[in-house]
Amino acid sequence: MDFYYMPGSSGCRTVIMVAKALGLELNKKLVNTMEGEQLKPEFVKLNPQHTIPTLVDNGFSIWESRAIAIYLVEKYGKDDSLYPKDPQKQAVVNQRLYFDMGTLSDAFGKYYYPLFRTGKPGTEEDLKKIETAFGFLDTFLEGKDYVACDQLTVADIAILANVSTFEVVEFDFSKYTNVVRWYANAKKVTPGWDENWEGLQKMKEFFESRIAAAKS
Repeated sequence: MDFYYMPGSSGCRTVIMVAKALGLELNKKLVNTMEGEQLKPEFVKLNPQHTIPTLVDNGFSIWESRAIAIYLVEKYGKDDSLYPKDPQKQAVVNQRLYFDMGTLSDAFGKYYYPLFRTGKPGTEEDLKKIETAFGFLDTFLEGKDYVACDQLTVADIAILANVSTFEVVEFDFSKYTNVVRWYANAKKVTPGWDENWEGLQKMKEFFESRIAAAKS
């Protein structure tokens, strides 16, 4: 399986951890989006949206990290623990994945991405959206060890990739005690955590260099 990625991307790190949990080897192909490599004709042919991550499995091309994660589990999983077949359990996993994409990731982008362009974060209102998102996540985790089911699922892995990104940019989520408890456990039980952390260090270096460039 060819996997087109950048190590700092939370979506790419999600897929790497899911693949690790499934015992799958990915043929990693670095795509430097800062240099426009995603716009090369051969890549656009694989993914017309020219986004990462993109997976090509025996000629089948799929992108969007959460879609890739579910595809890998449904095709290669030895059981359905990472993505349950039970409709209600699956619905909760899906809801958490959509929350991760539409609320948590969106809030991160609105507040932190302006740093790349201006050297300054987003507005106080943008910061409040992050706090609201973490408040929701804290509620989801009340009395629970995992975000969706009684065991690790793709929802935990996706949200772990995102929450660890917040840690690296030094967002203080210590007051969200359920998130803190879940995060400590998720780091221990999620296969591929070490590679996720390595990717985050590269993301942090890039992040800091862009901020310095924007301020200069």
